[in-house]
Amino acid sequence: MISVVGLGKAGLPLAAVIADSGLKVIGVDVDEEKCRMINNGVNPIPEEKGLDDLIRKHGGKNLIATPNYEDARDCTAFIIIVPLFVDENYNPDFRILESALRSVGKILKRGDLVVVETTLPPMTTETLVRRWLEEESGLKLGEFYLAYSPERIMTGYSISRLREFPKVIGGVDEKSGKIAYELYRKFIPNLHLVSNARTAEFIKVIEGCYRDVNVALANELFKIAEDMGVDFYEARKYANHEYCHIHEPSTGVGGHCIPVYPWFLIKLAERKGRFSDAKLLRTAREINDEMVKYWADKIVLACMKVNKPLSEVKICIRGITFREGVKEIYHSRNLALAKLLKDKGLKIYVYDDLFTLEEVERLGFKWIEPEEADVVFDSFKLKITHNDGSLKY
Repeated sequence: MISVVGLGKAGLPLAAVIADSGLKVIGVDVDEEKCRMINNGVNPIPEEKGLDDLIRKHGGKNLIATPNYEDARDCTAFIIIVPLFVDENYNPDFRILESALRSVGKILKRGDLVVVETTLPPMTTETLVRRWLEEESGLKLGEFYLAYSPERIMTGYSISRLREFPKVIGGVDEKSGKIAYELYRKFIPNLHLVSNARTAEFIKVIEGCYRDVNVALANELFKIAEDMGVDFYEARKYANHEYCHIHEPSTGVGGHCIPVYPWFLIKLAERKGRFSDAKLLRTAREINDEMVKYWADKIVLACMKVNKPLSEVKICIRGITFREGVKEIYHSRNLALAKLLKDKGLKIYVYDDLFTLEEVERLGFKWIEPEEADVVFDSFKLKITHNDGSLKY
């Protein structure tokens, strides 16, 4: 029997896929209402494609959700997939992860396996995770087994990612890796055993770094193209081929992943006094975060062409989530853009078809239908339009 600790947007799809493979799953989550819904066959993440059917089929049966770790005491494998945030200085805040692991440590038995899926700075599993488990359980590595397998899902497509996308796993020691690999093979078809947990951690982090750097490149090229009067999208279409993939520009990079992971390596380099080792990663972070100012300036210029005092122009930011189709605002650069314009004293309104008027107001903004605004900025299409049709970027 397997326990999945953390039934969020990554953990619940994983638990459901494991249950669908025929294994019994005890899911642990602090949200009692979420546990109740799952046990009643109701999916608490309706935007996740394919999850409705799996929760309806397995909720309260092969998949039992509980807020109590004691209910998972009979499990022989524990998969930890809880959030890891960074503080205002971009240092990892391990409090949620430590709490989950110490709680697992209290019920850990000889011969049990623990696999962490939360994205971590490299070397965390072999140091902090191991120490927390050993301190709480009284066991030593070798009496229990410890591995790392980073989640590689994409919200909205998690089920298909788990069933099709390549996934890696690595143990803190060789035996842990082999035991974890044999377990995961039962529910992950495209699985690869790598040298160790540290390598598996690094693989996930550098994947995020790659995307962050390439989005930064796209954003920089987009700005240059605008200055030259070149259609960036036409240029990108014909520049991309087997050996070149220019990403799409954006308002920056948001979410729990890409804007966070580069800091793991940046901070690691800083602690060693090797500041130049992560120069590109830091520059990419700065370029992407500065895109909100770039778009704010363009929106203000558009507003100045409206036949109204600037302070009276109604501006609609269409889309405030960090990614289209995902109701999540963590590190959302679109929301940051709206806040920046509001702080400038402009009349900022928000429209997002994933949010209700009340939810928008709780975020501190007024709701408006796009056709009622003077200027509309589509955060995902990167288009600024006047509603009288006189201007379009």
